[in-house]
Amino acid sequence: MLRKKRALATAVLFLGMFLVLLARLIDIQLVRTESFSKYHLNLLEESVKQRVQSITLDDGRGKFYDRTGAPINHKAVPALILFPFLNEMAWPIEKVSAIAGVDEFSLSKQLKGAKKPFVLTEGGKPLPLSEKQMETINALKIPGVFAAFRLMPMDKLIAPQLLGGLTLSKEIKEKRYGKRHLASEVKVGDKGLQEQLDEFLLSDGESKLVYHVDGMGGPLFGVDIKYLAPGNPLYPVKVKTTLDQRLQEAAEEAVEENHIQKGGLILIDIESSEIRASVSRPAFTKGQDPNKGDGAKNKMVQQAALGSVFKTVVAAAAIEENLVDDAMTFNCNETIQGTQEKERPLGLLHFGDSFAQSCNKTFGDLAISLSKKDPGLLEKYAEKLQLVGQSGWNGNVYHSRVVQLYGEEFGRVWLEGASKQEEKLVAQTAIGQQDVQVSPLGAANMMATIARGGERRMVKAVSRIDFANGTTAASFKEDQQKGASISHSTALKLQQLLASVVSTPKGTAALLQSLPFQVAGKTGTAQTNKEKQQLNMWFAGYFPADHPKYAIAAVRLEAQQDDRSATRLVADFLTKVSKLEDLP
Repeated sequence: MLRKKRALATAVLFLGMFLVLLARLIDIQLVRTESFSKYHLNLLEESVKQRVQSITLDDGRGKFYDRTGAPINHKAVPALILFPFLNEMAWPIEKVSAIAGVDEFSLSKQLKGAKKPFVLTEGGKPLPLSEKQMETINALKIPGVFAAFRLMPMDKLIAPQLLGGLTLSKEIKEKRYGKRHLASEVKVGDKGLQEQLDEFLLSDGESKLVYHVDGMGGPLFGVDIKYLAPGNPLYPVKVKTTLDQRLQEAAEEAVEENHIQKGGLILIDIESSEIRASVSRPAFTKGQDPNKGDGAKNKMVQQAALGSVFKTVVAAAAIEENLVDDAMTFNCNETIQGTQEKERPLGLLHFGDSFAQSCNKTFGDLAISLSKKDPGLLEKYAEKLQLVGQSGWNGNVYHSRVVQLYGEEFGRVWLEGASKQEEKLVAQTAIGQQDVQVSPLGAANMMATIARGGERRMVKAVSRIDFANGTTAASFKEDQQKGASISHSTALKLQQLLASVVSTPKGTAALLQSLPFQVAGKTGTAQTNKEKQQLNMWFAGYFPADHPKYAIAAVRLEAQQDDRSATRLVADFLTKVSKLEDLP
């Protein structure tokens, strides 16, 4: 009897152990195959990795192109791909090295140190191959040797802050996509257009070369290298940006040559209201953590103290509210506080000359008169001119809200609760100091609005998104911005004032007279740190003055008095533009 009980207990114990083991196997094989243990391992992926060696040719994420269809920041590079199991087999290395034009010793040395499939390099870069060389190598049909085009990032990135970066962050994936399964190697957008358009760009699967191997990592003979790609013919998508690579590269060069440490420039096509070039400094370096450092921030959409560019708003309000006429003169030997002007005494000036020479007293007095009439007028006209408020394209695409420009700051005239009738504060506001904060995007959009005769539009960085088969996935149509605008006659008067800043011998942007076409615009200098004597140096305008095509804003942030001005940056950039385009 005792023996039977022991046997029964043993059987129950073994049955229990078997059931526990069975439950564990079910958990591993059926339940948590895609998120096993606290590390959330994908057991299916790991199982496949043990049985194959592979190298990615394209991560499957959507790519960016400029307005002409040229790829941005990526290129298809011919690559000679070698698998490490070649070390364990005899293969015609001398034939491959002869066809590829590479030293046999160099090829053998790189292969010997390989633990996974790799691209053969020469001088740190992929070995250059012609299509004929690639065809000849592939015709040999050597296991573990394959020539293919591989999509690679460019050595020098353009407009990285506008386009944004990528991340493998599990936290970001879960926050954005919840329980939707994304493979561990799939990256998601981080900042810029990469983040704003992430749902369109998201990879539907990698394109890669795969070779099946045995338990020792050797080749399974009789099994060819396979090219695996997503089955969906619609992906990856192509994002057609509004950038012009020629103008973008010219802008990058001008910013570098002018040693802009913080700031940059933005160029907008006036008719289409599209960004043609955008450069932000500090520079974003390749491989930099997109969450760290000032270089990841797009200064072209961030607020900064504006300085005298804001006088354009005061001028618009004064004209439209009938506070000025041609006969009026202003005492520009006085400061905005009414004391004697020692640094820049300009004498008695009419309104037009006051604007061209940037007389603070004139615009301080006009702003005070405007505030007495209506304390909200400066804000009202800043909004009419699109200097404040949202400039970037935003709207519904497939019933989802899309905002193209990541991190756009809308600018402001007053801080909440500020006294809009305190004369000293109003006068400081008139010259773009006090609480005035505007982005270069807003400044450029104001100039585009004036050049269009007062018509307000949203600014685009992307015109459309195409599926891989060429059909359109989404289009971002030109759209007028809602809200009140200045009158056409006021816009014409502002155009004359802006042109005089350059054309008048004593104008603050007379430096631009030497260009092959006329420019209109306004300079600005804002004091940002008295102790360090730091300044924001601005120029915002458009060109050609008589037939406006482009609006521009350039700024050198936290500069010193003896630094090159933003006007010099614009002059150097427009000199490059004149060689690229035939402008009247």
